[in-house]
Amino acid sequence: MAILAGVTLLWAFSFSLIGVYISGQVDSTFAVLTRITLALAVFAPMMRFRGLDLRLAAGLMAVGAVELGLMYVFFYQSFLWLSVPEVLLFTILTPVYIAVLEDGLARRFDPRCLVVAVAAVVGAAVIRYAPVSADYWRGFLIVQGANLCFAAGQVGYRRLAPRLPSDVPLHALFGWFFAGAWPLAFALFWWLGDTAQLPQTATQWGVLAWLGLGASGLGYYAWNHGATRVDAGTLAVMNNALIPAGLAVNLLIWNKDADVARLVAGAAIIAAALVLNTFWGYRQRT
Repeated sequence: MAILAGVTLLWAFSFSLIGVYISGQVDSTFAVLTRITLALAVFAPMMRFRGLDLRLAAGLMAVGAVELGLMYVFFYQSFLWLSVPEVLLFTILTPVYIAVLEDGLARRFDPRCLVVAVAAVVGAAVIRYAPVSADYWRGFLIVQGANLCFAAGQVGYRRLAPRLPSDVPLHALFGWFFAGAWPLAFALFWWLGDTAQLPQTATQWGVLAWLGLGASGLGYYAWNHGATRVDAGTLAVMNNALIPAGLAVNLLIWNKDADVARLVAGAAIIAAALVLNTFWGYRQRT
């Protein structure tokens, strides 16, 4: 729990830094490639090659490609359509996707997840004070793509972790996680990247360096390690702990004039749906 809480504080600044200094100013595919390249550079010298089961290495690469590479593509695009607080609030569905994926792998179905999803859409509509546009809902759906990738990666890593060799330290294996995300990030930059939107200022380069080395390199290593040391319910709760932390940073430092009342009202509706989801889960277990 302490590890996940520490990463939550680390990531709380990432949303605002991206929204203020990167989104709309630096090509999103280049930002993704830079973050993953820097994170890979941290762990590459420690990577274990000899004696490692290639299937486990491939599994770590697949998890990294989804949880980090593909997730970042959706994540950065969402800032083009939504404000930082909206992106934060719409990540609240990640625990639902974790539950759905766990149920799917266990071959069971729980309809309450559909109720929670509908309630989240209602909460999203409350947050937007202006008439709802196609761009707004496009942004909402893009965030859900990021949520689904992040949830799939966490579920995949939790199932893969018990098979990792116990005599090899995690930092000697985690480079494969970033190695799996790097080819996807490079291919997307090669295909969709705009070289006219490369970083132009020292601030932009500095933000990308911090995001790559700190938020991505240290953050994902610690988060995935912490995810294997708690139960699924605690992991789901900690996925949403980032929302109030990130909102507090954004509202207090960069967005003091935001419509806090609507943000709180929309967040309350979405949070109430998740509380109901948790209550249903508790009754089902007891």
